[in-house]
Amino acid sequence: MDNRAIGMFDSGCGGLTVLKHYTEIMPNENFIYYGDTAHLPYGDKSPEKIMEYCDEIVKFLINKNVKMIVIACGTASANAYEYLKNKYDIEIRNIIMPTAKSIKEENIGVIATQATIKSNAWEKAIHTFSPNTKITSVACPLFVPIIENGLISNEGTPYFIQEYVKKLSIQENKISSIILGCTHYPLLKEKIQIEVGNNVQLIDIGEYSAKNTLEYLNQNNLSNDTNNIGKIELYSSDDFENFKTNAQKMGLSI
Repeated sequence: MDNRAIGMFDSGCGGLTVLKHYTEIMPNENFIYYGDTAHLPYGDKSPEKIMEYCDEIVKFLINKNVKMIVIACGTASANAYEYLKNKYDIEIRNIIMPTAKSIKEENIGVIATQATIKSNAWEKAIHTFSPNTKITSVACPLFVPIIENGLISNEGTPYFIQEYVKKLSIQENKISSIILGCTHYPLLKEKIQIEVGNNVQLIDIGEYSAKNTLEYLNQNNLSNDTNNIGKIELYSSDDFENFKTNAQKMGLSI
């Protein structure tokens, strides 16, 4: 058993959607979450710059004595995971692989940030387990700024969703499921679902990550052995009060 906290980070509030899944299925675990709000969005940054940001965050979390680190960011997972995994001894888990392992369908869509799409990380991961799956990927660079600036309910948001969804060519490509490849995107899930229709499943990668990590903790005897509700420590590199407000809106007890 290990009662230390699980470290988790993202470019901003998107990873809080992942943290929400974690707290629901392992409520007794403690978490230390870092949102790099000073540098968001990561999606328009170079891989080298993303690795630089993530390196500093991992050092911060290790200094907090966490027992493992979850990269709760699609862009960071796609561009910095291998670098971080090879540099540090601590267990580091990315947000992509757990979902990729679950894909069994022939035609699937992926929407993510520009940096993630450029990396081809989803294609590589999915084809490792399901080599015949046809993947249609579309970058949605405006989604993170819309979410981080509180514009989800803005009257113009459905227009941008519609434009990105068009690029997937759902009917032509016979897409039955779409991976929300950025952890911010579940915050737009209802609006995206309206656009794609109820026959298309939207896959929330945070849910698969949480289940996968719970399995890892149990298999390695690392679970928190107390019955108390775990605590969440929240940190950000800029504008902490707004960041904390976003967390509370998601129902997280900070």
